Amino acid sequence: MKALKEWATVVKALENGNQTVLLRKGGILETASGFRVEAPKFALYPTYEHQDNSSLKSQYYGYLADARESQPREGYNRITSIAEVLEERDISSMEKIEQLSPFHIWSDSYIVERSNWMPSKPMTALFLKVFKIQPAEIPVLPDYHGCKSWIELNVNSEAGKAVLSDAELESQLAEFRRIVN
Repeated sequence: MKALKEWATVVKALENGNQTVLLRKGGILETASGFRVEAPKFALYPTYEHQDNSSLKSQYYGYLADARESQPREGYNRITSIAEVLEERDISSMEKIEQLSPFHIWSDSYIVERSNWMPSKPMTALFLKVFKIQPAEIPVLPDYHGCKSWIELNVNSEAGKAVLSDAELESQLAEFRRIVN
């Protein structure tokens, strides 16, 4: 199954229903192509590098502390959720990107920094439906390292339990579509 590498802090927010949108431009190894969705449903692979409080809205600092305290043992990672892309949009308008603030935990300054990286490329906004699954501890293989968005994992793709109710998800998705269209 494909897996998307994402900050452990953001994975926690997605699993708790505090985030439904990812804003991506791709990893350093993807500068030529930019970010591309490689699978409509994928595992969330938590990463522990590059995240700090200045990149988060202050009310979510606790997620970073939790992520640091609950890191898996050395040489392993823990997969606890799967995401399904319900909507994908490339967005070039900074105004629209700013309007998506209620859908994520990143600070305004971090969003500006991400927007300014590879400025000729649009920001890809993914609206996700997230499912909690039975935790799976997996060994970290050399292929998983590096600044790339996607990796291939040998994990069960069971459905799991949706984080948000259908009504909550539909309400947020309607607002997302209003903003990005």
